[in-house]
Amino acid sequence: MTPRIDPSWDAALAEALACPTMAALQAFLDAEAAAGKQVFPAADDRFRALELTPLPAVRVVILGQDPYHGPGQAHGLSFSVRPGVKPPPSLVNIFKEMQADLGIPPARHGFLEHWARQGVLLLNTVMSVESGRAGSHRHRGWERFTDAVIRAVAAKPDPVVFLLWGAHAQTKAGFVRSVAQGGTHLVLAAPHPSPLSAYKGWFGSRPFSQANAFLTAHGAAPVDWALPATA
Repeated sequence: MTPRIDPSWDAALAEALACPTMAALQAFLDAEAAAGKQVFPAADDRFRALELTPLPAVRVVILGQDPYHGPGQAHGLSFSVRPGVKPPPSLVNIFKEMQADLGIPPARHGFLEHWARQGVLLLNTVMSVESGRAGSHRHRGWERFTDAVIRAVAAKPDPVVFLLWGAHAQTKAGFVRSVAQGGTHLVLAAPHPSPLSAYKGWFGSRPFSQANAFLTAHGAAPVDWALPATA
């Protein structure tokens, strides 16, 4: 598998990309396509997060579960949809919490590339899904690859905020040495912002202000979470 990613990731991910697990994953994805199954996002977009956000630039990681499984939604950035696509319920809840946390009104679109270009790595633990079947590509090899991505970010000497949303995302916490453990990074775990779990602790978790406060306290610029009026 030779994905299109920023060259700054090459050394950190070379072993993971060359391992037999990734070859098996590619064979699975090829077989799904040959069987006529619709897989999201499109192959050219699956590594978009690693293409837009270089490893040295990462200062926040937003980790979700797997991509949106509806037509036209997923494009390689967790929780994001392209311009003109209605924001899904999870993203609507993200915007609600952002307004409660920072006073930023919900955007009219759900295109989060503005965040990615500021060093917010928008990653899912699993990076593809069959149309209409949430979780259908789990345990096919993506988890090992995203483990390597998280390890690479966690190895950075400069402080990074890890926002782990949902139980699947929180399985990656063990790869990060947080400030609570004497490390340099901040780990903020919360329920997934989907309607099924948002009222179980997602609302009121204040991830955006906490992330910016941590970055500022460690000499880094805060993230501009307000999206442009037009995508």
